[in-house]
Amino acid sequence: MADGVEPPPFDNEEDEVKDEDDLFSDAKEKPASPDMEPPQQSDLTANGTPTEPLEDDKDEDDLFKGGSSEIKLDSDDEDVAAKANNDGDMDSGSSPFESEPSPPKSEIFSSPAAESTPKIPVSQETTKKTKVSAPSLKSDEESIEAVDEKETYEIDIKIIESQKMGDGMSAYMTYKIVCKTTNPAFRRPENIVLRRFSDFLGLHAKLAEKHVPLGVIVPPAPEKSVLGMTKVKMSKEESGSADFVERRRAALERYLIRTAAHPMLVTDPDFIEFLEKDGDLPRSTSTSALSGAGVMRLFHKVGESFEKITLKVDESDEWSQEEEWFQEKHQQVEAFDLQLRKLHSSIEALSSHRRELSTSTATFAKSAAMLGNVEEHTALSRALSQLAETEEKIEVLHKDQAEADFFVMAELMKDYVALMQAVKDVFHERIKTYKQWKEAETTLGKKREAKAKFEMQNKLDKVAQAQAEITEWEQKVETGKEDFSKICKNIRKEMTRFEKLRVNDFKNNVIKYLEVLMENQEKLIKYWETFLPEAKAIA
Repeated sequence: MADGVEPPPFDNEEDEVKDEDDLFSDAKEKPASPDMEPPQQSDLTANGTPTEPLEDDKDEDDLFKGGSSEIKLDSDDEDVAAKANNDGDMDSGSSPFESEPSPPKSEIFSSPAAESTPKIPVSQETTKKTKVSAPSLKSDEESIEAVDEKETYEIDIKIIESQKMGDGMSAYMTYKIVCKTTNPAFRRPENIVLRRFSDFLGLHAKLAEKHVPLGVIVPPAPEKSVLGMTKVKMSKEESGSADFVERRRAALERYLIRTAAHPMLVTDPDFIEFLEKDGDLPRSTSTSALSGAGVMRLFHKVGESFEKITLKVDESDEWSQEEEWFQEKHQQVEAFDLQLRKLHSSIEALSSHRRELSTSTATFAKSAAMLGNVEEHTALSRALSQLAETEEKIEVLHKDQAEADFFVMAELMKDYVALMQAVKDVFHERIKTYKQWKEAETTLGKKREAKAKFEMQNKLDKVAQAQAEITEWEQKVETGKEDFSKICKNIRKEMTRFEKLRVNDFKNNVIKYLEVLMENQEKLIKYWETFLPEAKAIA
């Protein structure tokens, strides 16, 4: 083999050299297919590249090129013109792909055209329409809550004074109500009025008559106590009935506060009139427990209780999921009501026990003081006297704790026992609405059957009348269905709101109760720590 002779080149080296040039040379040398037409001269830019890329290239860069190609600014046009002039000065033998490489994606994002591209409002409108076209119960509740938060006004209601008017069996109690609010529905920001207990019952009757059929949970007014008011009327001294009057005053105040917390009830004309009308309200005649209207109400409630047992909503395909929710919620309400009543009885027993303990502690303090007075030993006599003083302080603690047991916890349970009944009334109103709807459907079916008989008997004069009745009852059926659908939606919204308020009320009252309990226990420990040195000093 000669030294100067080079070995023959391998085939793969030629292929590699060819592959390096094939990236662009094949595009130039490859003949166009018959189906494709070469680009016209008008479609080429100054550097010879086509204005419209191929379909494959389009798909790769369409994500970023679509927005910038639709919106052009004046500065972009100037840049394109300048680029065309610069490209014209380039060497004619150089490839356009080599002379103008494609910009990186980072430059695409940082370009002025990309930065100045406005948001397309059509996509935003489409999103909003999608939310409205397919509403859910959750979205409805959120929108209502947003409206409630936007239209929430401050309102502060207090009953600061109660006064007995008249003597004997004709006597009655009046309550001084102070209402401060920023709600523009009220004529004045501050109102002071005097109201009787029957006025509160009349207000609740008006609110319940208007709003319960719509599925609104109306807070109940305190119950009328014939025995308590008899004591107030017959008692010549206010101290004999002060406890009953204070409990009723606190209950009436809580009733007004709960009613004012409802966004629909607070703007009711009757509620506003109750809080701001000067002078006496029209006398409510149906609020007496022994009146004819009261007896009729009692029989009416008994009849409705039988309807609750016998009537049930059919679980059709359209309302099966809805009815399942209501059945489950109704069971929860019944169970919660039962446990509330048990807890209420337990807390009342605890409060009564603390009152008895306070009385027994007072008796023990007096006995210890009397023993200290007759004791001849000086240190022991002083210790017994200190023990009596300590027990007197502890008596006050037991009394205060008994008041906290009653007003903070027992009254809360009593209020929610009544509120559970208001929830049951709303559920029963839904059953009544369903019954009216189904009765209308039954009547409509009978009217159609009657029309068919008239047509078979060829009684044309009665057919026209039957058709008019069918049209009327079809409207009633449609109205009944709409009313049932509305009351179902309203009850679900009301239950969501009620659950939030219930959790908040229980949380606040339990925290308040624990704070009072801990404060009293700290005082109790302090009292005994103060007495301990006196006991140790006995020699």
